[in-house]
Amino acid sequence: MAENKKKISLQIKQIIREIIPVIIGILIALFINNWNDERKERKYLDQIFSSIEKELEESLLDIKRVIPKQLAAVDTIMTHLNNDKTSLYDIMIKSNGVYAPSIKTNSWNAIASSKIELIEYEKLSALADIEERKKNLKSRVEKQVDFTFENFEETDKVKKEILKMMILDIVGAEKRLQLEIEKLIK
Repeated sequence: MAENKKKISLQIKQIIREIIPVIIGILIALFINNWNDERKERKYLDQIFSSIEKELEESLLDIKRVIPKQLAAVDTIMTHLNNDKTSLYDIMIKSNGVYAPSIKTNSWNAIASSKIELIEYEKLSALADIEERKKNLKSRVEKQVDFTFENFEETDKVKKEILKMMILDIVGAEKRLQLEIEKLIK
């Protein structure tokens, strides 16, 4: 019986000697796999944030390009405010149309739909805010366009004032969006 206990003890020691290297090998493989996954995620995030930054810089340039044109349209409205022969159509022609900046958020939308958990909360919140402001701006521009087309032939001062206020409201929204983008880029 003592001999059986000795055999069993030796067998257990042998099994432990064989299992320990396997366990260590598995732990090393898991560590390497986790390290590699983290490295890939960091590389992915670096690429996405680089793309987001480029898109935001392009959007910022477009906002800066459009605002002076919109303010010129306001000046045109003010010049023809009391002229009851100048219609909203005439004002839009003199202003060269309706302007709206292109706000690019493709990279943000790509990460938001796939790996949003990788983004820290502050950046996530700022990017979501920019996306919301983009939608809000688009809605305001659509309302301005609808108003202009509905009142195309109007020459009335009140309609011109309303159009002016709509454009100034859009400019204000663009300036707030510009500040948010500048803050995020820094």
